[in-house]
Amino acid sequence: MTDLVYSTGASVTTMSSREIAELTGKEHRNVKRDIEKMLKDLGEDVLKVERIYFDSMNRQQTEHLLDRDLTENLLLGYSPVLRRKVLARLRELEAGATQTANLAALNDPAMLRHLLLENVEKVLALEAAVSDLEPKANAYAFLTRTDGTMCITDAAKVLERRPKDFFAWLQGKKWIYRRAGNAHWVGYQDKIQSGLLDHRVEEVTRGDGSTKITEQVRITSKGMAKLGEMIRQLSPA
Repeated sequence: MTDLVYSTGASVTTMSSREIAELTGKEHRNVKRDIEKMLKDLGEDVLKVERIYFDSMNRQQTEHLLDRDLTENLLLGYSPVLRRKVLARLRELEAGATQTANLAALNDPAMLRHLLLENVEKVLALEAAVSDLEPKANAYAFLTRTDGTMCITDAAKVLERRPKDFFAWLQGKKWIYRRAGNAHWVGYQDKIQSGLLDHRVEEVTRGDGSTKITEQVRITSKGMAKLGEMIRQLSPA
Protein backbone atom coordinates (compact mmCIF):
# COMPACT_ATOMS: atom_id res chain seq x y z
CA MET A 1 0.00 0.00 0.00
CA THR A 2 1.30 3.42 -0.84
CA ASP A 3 2.29 5.48 2.18
CA LEU A 4 -0.04 8.43 2.81
CA VAL A 5 1.93 11.67 2.66
CA TYR A 6 0.99 15.28 3.17
CA SER A 7 2.88 18.47 3.81
CA THR A 8 1.86 21.40 6.00
CA GLY A 9 3.46 24.79 5.46
CA ALA A 10 3.24 27.90 7.63
CA SER A 11 -0.19 28.84 6.31
CA VAL A 12 -1.08 26.36 3.52
CA THR A 13 -2.09 22.73 3.90
CA THR A 14 -1.43 20.56 0.84
CA MET A 15 -2.55 17.09 -0.19
CA SER A 16 -0.36 14.79 -2.27
CA SER A 17 -1.42 13.09 -5.47
CA ARG A 18 -0.51 9.80 -3.80
CA GLU A 19 -2.98 10.36 -1.00
CA ILE A 20 -5.68 11.40 -3.45
CA ALA A 21 -5.03 8.17 -5.36
CA GLU A 22 -5.23 6.15 -2.14
CA LEU A 23 -8.54 7.78 -1.09
CA THR A 24 -10.19 7.50 -4.52
CA GLY A 25 -8.90 4.04 -5.43
CA LYS A 26 -7.36 5.39 -8.64
CA GLU A 27 -3.93 4.59 -10.02
CA HIS A 28 -1.38 7.22 -8.98
CA ARG A 29 -0.27 7.73 -12.57
CA ASN A 30 -3.86 8.47 -13.58
CA VAL A 31 -4.29 11.02 -10.79
CA LYS A 32 -1.04 12.68 -11.86
CA ARG A 33 -2.33 12.75 -15.43
CA ASP A 34 -5.56 14.42 -14.27
CA ILE A 35 -3.58 17.00 -12.29
CA GLU A 36 -1.25 17.78 -15.18
CA LYS A 37 -4.20 18.25 -17.55
CA MET A 38 -5.95 20.50 -15.03
CA LEU A 39 -2.84 22.65 -14.54
CA LYS A 40 -2.39 22.94 -18.30
CA ASP A 41 -5.98 24.10 -18.68
CA LEU A 42 -5.43 26.63 -15.87
CA GLY A 43 -2.18 27.87 -17.39
CA GLU A 44 -0.22 26.78 -14.31
CA ASP A 45 3.31 25.35 -14.29
CA VAL A 46 3.23 21.72 -13.14
CA LEU A 47 6.79 22.04 -11.80
CA LYS A 48 5.51 24.36 -9.05
CA VAL A 49 3.58 21.51 -7.44
CA GLU A 50 5.95 18.66 -8.31
CA ARG A 51 8.01 16.92 -5.61
CA ILE A 52 10.51 14.05 -5.59
CA TYR A 53 10.03 11.07 -3.27
CA PHE A 54 11.48 7.56 -3.05
CA ASP A 55 9.20 4.54 -3.28
CA SER A 56 9.42 1.29 -1.28
CA MET A 57 12.20 0.05 -3.60
CA ASN A 58 14.17 3.26 -3.08
CA ARG A 59 13.45 4.43 -6.63
CA GLN A 60 13.08 8.14 -7.32
CA GLN A 61 9.52 9.06 -8.23
CA THR A 62 7.46 12.26 -8.59
CA GLU A 63 4.20 13.32 -7.00
CA HIS A 64 2.18 16.53 -6.96
CA LEU A 65 1.21 18.59 -3.90
CA LEU A 66 -2.07 20.51 -4.24
CA ASP A 67 -3.46 23.24 -2.02
CA ARG A 68 -7.19 23.36 -1.16
CA ASP A 69 -8.20 25.34 -4.26
CA LEU A 70 -6.39 23.01 -6.66
CA THR A 71 -7.63 19.92 -4.80
CA GLU A 72 -11.26 21.07 -5.05
CA ASN A 73 -10.76 21.99 -8.71
CA LEU A 74 -9.43 18.51 -9.44
CA LEU A 75 -12.37 16.89 -7.66
CA LEU A 76 -14.91 18.58 -9.95
CA GLY A 77 -14.32 15.76 -12.43
CA TYR A 78 -14.71 13.01 -9.78
CA SER A 79 -17.86 11.39 -8.43
CA PRO A 80 -19.63 12.89 -5.37
CA VAL A 81 -18.60 9.90 -3.23
CA LEU A 82 -14.91 10.34 -4.07
CA ARG A 83 -15.11 14.11 -3.60
CA ARG A 84 -16.58 13.58 -0.15
CA LYS A 85 -13.76 11.23 0.90
CA VAL A 86 -11.00 13.57 -0.25
CA LEU A 87 -12.55 16.71 1.23
CA ALA A 88 -13.07 14.95 4.57
CA ARG A 89 -9.39 14.03 4.65
CA LEU A 90 -8.42 17.58 3.65
CA ARG A 91 -10.37 18.95 6.61
CA GLU A 92 -8.46 16.55 8.90
CA LEU A 93 -5.16 17.84 7.54
CA GLU A 94 -6.20 21.46 8.06
CA ALA A 95 -7.28 20.70 11.65
CA GLY A 96 -3.88 19.08 12.28
CA ALA A 97 -2.13 22.13 10.84
CA THR A 98 -4.08 24.42 13.17
CA GLN A 99 -3.16 22.30 16.19
CA THR A 100 0.51 22.37 15.16
CA ALA A 101 0.39 26.16 14.80
CA ASN A 102 -1.18 26.48 18.26
CA LEU A 103 1.55 24.35 19.82
CA ALA A 104 4.19 26.45 18.07
CA ALA A 105 2.58 29.59 19.48
CA LEU A 106 2.83 28.20 23.02
CA ASN A 107 6.58 27.73 22.52
CA ASP A 108 6.96 31.37 21.46
CA PRO A 109 7.45 33.55 24.61
CA ALA A 110 6.11 36.69 22.89
CA MET A 111 3.00 34.89 21.66
CA LEU A 112 2.51 33.26 25.06
CA ARG A 113 2.63 36.66 26.79
CA HIS A 114 0.07 37.96 24.29
CA LEU A 115 -2.29 35.05 24.97
CA LEU A 116 -1.93 35.44 28.75
CA LEU A 117 -2.69 39.17 28.60
CA GLU A 118 -5.68 38.48 26.36
CA ASN A 119 -7.03 35.95 28.85
CA VAL A 120 -6.51 38.35 31.78
CA GLU A 121 -8.52 40.99 29.92
CA LYS A 122 -11.32 38.48 29.33
CA VAL A 123 -11.38 37.51 33.03
CA LEU A 124 -11.59 41.17 34.09
CA ALA A 125 -14.42 41.77 31.62
CA LEU A 126 -16.31 38.74 32.96
CA GLU A 127 -15.87 39.92 36.55
CA ALA A 128 -17.27 43.33 35.60
CA ALA A 129 -20.22 41.65 33.87
CA VAL A 130 -20.94 39.52 36.94
CA SER A 131 -20.89 42.62 39.15
CA ASP A 132 -23.31 44.36 36.78
CA LEU A 133 -25.67 41.37 36.73
CA GLU A 134 -25.70 40.79 40.48
CA PRO A 135 -28.72 43.07 41.21
CA LYS A 136 -30.69 41.28 38.48
CA ALA A 137 -29.68 37.90 39.92
CA ASN A 138 -30.93 38.99 43.34
CA ALA A 139 -34.22 40.08 41.78
CA TYR A 140 -34.70 36.76 40.00
CA ALA A 141 -33.82 34.85 43.18
CA PHE A 142 -36.47 36.83 45.06
CA LEU A 143 -39.04 36.20 42.36
CA THR A 144 -38.47 32.46 42.36
CA ARG A 145 -39.23 32.41 46.08
CA THR A 146 -42.58 34.15 45.58
CA ASP A 147 -45.30 34.02 42.97
CA GLY A 148 -43.23 35.57 40.19
CA THR A 149 -44.19 39.19 40.94
CA MET A 150 -42.78 41.95 43.10
CA CYS A 151 -44.33 44.98 44.76
CA ILE A 152 -43.07 48.35 43.53
CA THR A 153 -41.27 49.16 46.78
CA ASP A 154 -39.28 45.91 46.71
CA ALA A 155 -38.58 46.38 42.99
CA ALA A 156 -37.15 49.83 43.72
CA LYS A 157 -34.74 48.35 46.25
CA VAL A 158 -33.59 45.63 43.86
CA LEU A 159 -33.06 48.17 41.08
CA GLU A 160 -31.22 50.45 43.52
CA ARG A 161 -33.72 53.31 43.34
CA ARG A 162 -35.41 55.29 46.11
CA PRO A 163 -39.03 54.04 46.30
CA LYS A 164 -40.48 57.57 46.20
CA ASP A 165 -38.46 58.45 43.08
CA PHE A 166 -39.22 55.07 41.52
CA PHE A 167 -42.99 55.54 41.88
CA ALA A 168 -42.72 58.98 40.27
CA TRP A 169 -40.54 57.60 37.48
CA LEU A 170 -43.00 54.78 36.72
CA GLN A 171 -45.82 57.30 36.67
CA GLY A 172 -43.90 59.50 34.24
CA LYS A 173 -43.22 56.50 32.00
CA LYS A 174 -46.95 55.69 32.01
CA TRP A 175 -46.60 52.40 33.80
CA ILE A 176 -48.80 53.34 36.78
CA TYR A 177 -51.38 56.01 37.69
CA ARG A 178 -53.95 56.88 40.36
CA ARG A 179 -57.66 57.12 39.72
CA ALA A 180 -59.37 60.30 40.86
CA GLY A 181 -60.28 60.01 44.55
CA ASN A 182 -58.40 56.74 44.97
CA ALA A 183 -55.09 56.40 46.83
CA HIS A 184 -54.18 53.10 45.20
CA TRP A 185 -51.79 52.88 42.27
CA VAL A 186 -53.13 51.16 39.15
CA GLY A 187 -51.20 49.72 36.23
CA TYR A 188 -51.81 50.97 32.71
CA GLN A 189 -53.79 48.40 30.74
CA ASP A 190 -51.21 48.07 27.94
CA LYS A 191 -48.50 47.18 30.50
CA ILE A 192 -50.78 44.59 32.09
CA GLN A 193 -51.68 43.07 28.71
CA SER A 194 -47.97 42.97 27.80
CA GLY A 195 -47.25 40.92 30.93
CA LEU A 196 -45.10 43.64 32.51
CA LEU A 197 -47.48 44.40 35.39
CA ASP A 198 -50.09 42.50 37.36
CA HIS A 199 -52.98 44.19 39.17
CA ARG A 200 -54.18 42.38 42.28
CA VAL A 201 -57.59 42.89 43.90
CA GLU A 202 -58.02 40.96 47.16
CA GLU A 203 -60.55 40.76 49.95
CA VAL A 204 -58.89 41.06 53.37
CA THR A 205 -60.52 40.19 56.71
CA ARG A 206 -60.00 42.76 59.47
CA GLY A 207 -59.44 41.88 63.09
CA ASP A 208 -63.04 42.68 63.94
CA GLY A 209 -64.27 40.20 61.35
CA SER A 210 -65.24 42.76 58.74
CA THR A 211 -63.71 42.70 55.25
CA LYS A 212 -62.22 45.24 52.93
CA ILE A 213 -61.06 45.24 49.31
CA THR A 214 -57.37 46.00 48.69
CA GLU A 215 -55.68 46.76 45.39
CA GLN A 216 -52.01 46.46 44.53
CA VAL A 217 -50.07 46.73 41.29
CA ARG A 218 -47.13 44.34 41.09
CA ILE A 219 -44.22 44.03 38.66
CA THR A 220 -43.71 40.69 36.91
CA SER A 221 -40.34 39.10 36.15
CA LYS A 222 -40.75 40.25 32.55
CA GLY A 223 -41.43 43.76 33.81
CA MET A 224 -38.33 43.68 36.04
CA ALA A 225 -36.17 42.70 33.08
CA LYS A 226 -37.66 45.53 31.01
CA LEU A 227 -37.20 48.11 33.77
CA GLY A 228 -33.63 46.96 34.40
CA GLU A 229 -32.83 47.49 30.73
CA MET A 230 -34.48 50.93 30.73
CA ILE A 231 -32.50 52.01 33.79
CA ARG A 232 -29.25 50.66 32.33
CA GLN A 233 -29.75 52.78 29.22
CA LEU A 234 -30.19 55.86 31.41
CA SER A 235 -26.94 55.23 33.28
CA PRO A 236 -23.79 56.98 31.96
CA ALA A 237 -21.45 54.73 29.98
